[in-house]
This record gives sequence, C-alpha cells and structure tokens, in this order.
Amino acid sequence: MNKPISYLALLSIIIVSSIFINAKQQTTIQDNLPDTANFDNTYEIHAIKMPSYLEFASEAVPLEIDDVKNRVDRELHVNTYWQSNSLLLFKRASRFFPIIEPILQQQGVPDDFKYLAVIESGLTNAKSYAGAKGVWQFMKSASKENNLEVNANVDERYNLEKATVAACNYLKSAKKRLGSWTLAAAAYNAGRSGIIRRLDKQMVNTYYDLLLGEETSRYVPRIIALKEIMQHPKQYGFHFDSEDLYHPIPTYTVEVDTTVTNLARFAKGFGINYKELKIQNPWLRENKLNNKSRKKYYIKIPQ
Repeated sequence: MNKPISYLALLSIIIVSSIFINAKQQTTIQDNLPDTANFDNTYEIHAIKMPSYLEFASEAVPLEIDDVKNRVDRELHVNTYWQSNSLLLFKRASRFFPIIEPILQQQGVPDDFKYLAVIESGLTNAKSYAGAKGVWQFMKSASKENNLEVNANVDERYNLEKATVAACNYLKSAKKRLGSWTLAAAAYNAGRSGIIRRLDKQMVNTYYDLLLGEETSRYVPRIIALKEIMQHPKQYGFHFDSEDLYHPIPTYTVEVDTTVTNLARFAKGFGINYKELKIQNPWLRENKLNNKSRKKYYIKIPQ
C-alpha cells in the first residue's frame, strides 16, 4: 500500500523540478537576448526622389508624361536597390569606359551611349539566350553588316574596340533614318524596321509616345536611370574609393599577319601565360589563329 504513494510522491518531485529547471532556462535565455532598444535602426528604405530634369544624348526626357515618369522611376528604384549589381557596374565602368568613351567621341556618337553598353551586358562579355554576344551584344547577322569577323576561330564581337566602332555605325545609321538619338537607342533593342513599323502604325514620331512591349518600353528608361545613378553615385547611396574600382590594365599591341599555330606558346614568348593572353584578347576563340588570308590582327599583351 505504501509503494503507490511513494511513486506518486516521486512523480510530483520530478514534475516540480522540471518546471523549476525550465523556468530557470527560460530566464537564462531571456537574459542572453539582446536588448531591442540597442538595435541599430538606422537602415531604412527610402523612395527615390525623381530629378526635376533628365536628358539622354541632349534630348530632354518628357517627365510631364505620367507613364514616362513612372517608367524612369521604376528603373531608378530597381537599380538603386539592386546594390550588389550596381556596385559591380561602377567597378567595371572604371576599367572599360576609358576604352569606350574616346571611340564614341571619334565616331560622333553621344557619350551617353556608353550606358547602353552597361544595360546590354553589364560591361561583360555576356551571351544572351538569343545568341547575342559581347559587351555590345551583337547578333551574328548584325555583326557581318557592321564589319565584325565572326567564326569559330575569331569572334570580333568580343573585341571591345571593334565592337564599339560597329555599335557606333549602327547607331549613326539608325539616327539618320529615325531622326533622334532616343529612337536610335530604342532601335538597338527592337531593330530599325521594328521601330519604324510601330511609329507608322501608331501615327506618332517619338519614342515616348509609342506603346511598346515590356522589354523595349523599359529599355531607354533603364539607360536614363543608369546614367543618372552612375553620374551621381553618392546621391543614390553608393560610396567607394578609387582602390575599390577595377582599373584599366596597361597593355601594348603586337601586330600579327601570319598563322599562329599555338597561342599558349605565343604567349610564353612574351613572358605571359595563355590565360593572361585570352583575358586581354577574348576575341581569339581557339588556341590558334588560322589567318590564311594574312589579315592584320592586333593582339594585346599586358605589360
């Protein structure tokens, strides 16, 4: 008769002890939690204030048109708050704008078109799902029309200098045919014929009056937004020092008008390796340069 009572007493002791231990643990956990009053609450998300005036290639952006203002506003927010991507654009621009800018000037194309290259590829030798390649994202057919050599051995869409000249040729032709640099920029995305067809069908004569599909509708506002952000980084919350950026790599040029049977061996002859050669000359697509026609090629060698 005494055993059930002993078991009951023992069970009561265990339950009481468990409650006490659990309460003690909860108190310890609460004691170890940081005081929320000490949290740094300085991180805030702010709406981007729309600038009162914006332009592209010296052509004013009609911000008084509500949907134009909204489209630019969207791109300002997307690219300001996609911080990692935008920071990388600043870094790459420091390396590649010094190559692109003088070519645009020499070719008579507004400097603002360097931002078209930014939105096309992020200033990388990208390859699109449709087959466009390089910083300026040329399709193979457009490459031939603009004097770029494209084959399995050499692909000059990856030659930044030559591709920039080709882009300038396309843009100048589009400007002449369409009448404005803004429409020329839109044509770089949708094609000259495509823009002309839409202008005629909708009986308007400016990009900002066109009803367009999602991609081309966002295209020029994205260029405008990236221009605004990259010209005024601190205003949009981007802070960096010169050493944070990617700087141009000094190179010299070697003229080649013969076949090179082994580019790795060729690189060794200049005191560099194959990887260093290909980084500076991504247009060389194989470990050889066929060059049966004895064409003059200019190969960059890092100093």
